[in-house]
Amino acid sequence: MAISTELLTPERWADFEDLFGKHGACYGCWCTAFRLPPAVRRENNHERNKDHMHRRVEEGPPPGILALEEGRAVGWMQVGPRADIPQWNNPARASAPFEAREDNDPAIWAISCFFIRSGARGKGLTHQLVSAGIGYATQAGARYLEACPMDQSKSSRSTGLFVGSTRVFEKAGFRRMAERKAGRPLVRLVLQGQQKAGAGNISD
Repeated sequence: MAISTELLTPERWADFEDLFGKHGACYGCWCTAFRLPPAVRRENNHERNKDHMHRRVEEGPPPGILALEEGRAVGWMQVGPRADIPQWNNPARASAPFEAREDNDPAIWAISCFFIRSGARGKGLTHQLVSAGIGYATQAGARYLEACPMDQSKSSRSTGLFVGSTRVFEKAGFRRMAERKAGRPLVRLVLQGQQKAGAGNISD
């Protein structure tokens, strides 16, 4: 596949909307699982979740990256400061900060989830998105980029891989920092000192 990557700006909302479909992917989540408290999400329907994400995109900065094939969005990766995804920082989660106060440090970023169009899964698209995310975080001045992926899955097409596969992150240079839940390590890439030109073909 000839893939390009683009930041999710307001001008790209229609591409994101098309990718997530009428019901917002993953049972109407619209990528709000780590943004809204569970009680709020239980009360919301998929339209409210969509509206929440649309407002976030309009407010900026871009909350993630789209992968496009021939102009059509085929993949999505949410990436940004930990503070932008407060539920990802819950102390009870495997993704909780490695150290105290890192949840509000603007220089500590996270890749929290992926969504890949069904026909494009299993083709290495997450590798390209992670590479673009490293470039985006580096350009934004992040010191660390973290993720909490899954060690194993029965299939590369499993929806359980919305958090990403550990092997993808390890191939990109991430290192294990902690493992609060079996098979779900917290991994980190040190960005400080890396060249700011490492964004691949991402554009804004």
